[in-house]
Amino acid sequence: MGDTNLSQEEINALFNAAGDGESPATADGEVMLADEQKDTIGEVANISMGTAATTLFSLVNKKVEISTPVVSISNWDEIVNMYEKPCVLVKIAYTKGLDGTNVLVLKDRDVKVITDLMMGGDGTNTDGEISELHLSAISEAMNQMMGSAATSLSSMLNMMVDISPPSSDLMDLAESPDGGEIDDFLKGPFVKIEFKMLIGDLVDSKIMQLYPISLAQEMCRSVIENMESDTASTVEETAPTPAPTPAAPAPSAPTPAPAQGMQAPPPMSPPPMAPQQVMQPQVNVEQAQFTPFAQNIMPAYSPENIDLIMDVPLEVTVELGRTHKSIHDILEFSPGTIIELNKIAGEPVDVLVNGKYVAKGEVVVIEEAFGVRITEIVK
Repeated sequence: MGDTNLSQEEINALFNAAGDGESPATADGEVMLADEQKDTIGEVANISMGTAATTLFSLVNKKVEISTPVVSISNWDEIVNMYEKPCVLVKIAYTKGLDGTNVLVLKDRDVKVITDLMMGGDGTNTDGEISELHLSAISEAMNQMMGSAATSLSSMLNMMVDISPPSSDLMDLAESPDGGEIDDFLKGPFVKIEFKMLIGDLVDSKIMQLYPISLAQEMCRSVIENMESDTASTVEETAPTPAPTPAAPAPSAPTPAPAQGMQAPPPMSPPPMAPQQVMQPQVNVEQAQFTPFAQNIMPAYSPENIDLIMDVPLEVTVELGRTHKSIHDILEFSPGTIIELNKIAGEPVDVLVNGKYVAKGEVVVIEEAFGVRITEIVK
């Protein structure tokens, strides 16, 4: 994951919200969250979900807005009362940096809209029930969104944070007595982070992110430690350096005193300068030479560091040929049907990288597996 730099305003907000990191206890001794810790979690969620909203925009090609989060302590009964209809639960576990799980709760219609937009639709195809296609699409969307949020967390906590692939399920929350079948932390009090999500003019809804209290406390401690470390390093860098003490001037040589009874000679004035003739320097004057405007001179650019993208995965496709068929012809397909392509037998196959035609090749067999030998690179 890449590095995400925080603005000075975000850093100040985190530092002010962190407080002293102490967690109050209830009357029965159960450790909860202080108001300062809720503010810290809110700032962390605000920055993280802001990054996630940018990622979702790239997936659905619609303007995405996620409001400032509201952080509170909740329980399973309250969540069930808020979501009467079946909803989609997305479970994501932290695998590096943090120890814990968070669960996102989304309305079924919101999932249908996001899926339709990801499939190239206009977001209005929301009829029918939630299918495996919807669950797979929302899992991929949340994987990219929470992956970018984890990148922001890495910067805020000054440590590598990574997540597991999300798992999505359609569930009627009322059928679960305490949420324990989803995750153990839902049996008791937990942290609820509520956002308002807008996607163009299609979605005006709320999503929830549920944290175990122990994970929220761990985030607060990491934020405080990171801020204190940054503050200490800043103080050391800005400490004033003592100015060097100027050296005392060297004593001048003493002037010999005149002998007793003799007067010191008066100071000698310099002899008068004889008038000289001012000589003008000789300057070579030449006609100015200009480059013709018609000549196209391109500035020299330094080569880019292509090593930065060497590990980016690309999809390579080998296309044997194409054809066009009507819906009537396709419905008549059966085992044994032969489809004639637009390529002549023995003609080179096309090699595409991310859908772009880049080369031609011939099909070969390598130890019982098909392969392609590149014969021509398309310029």
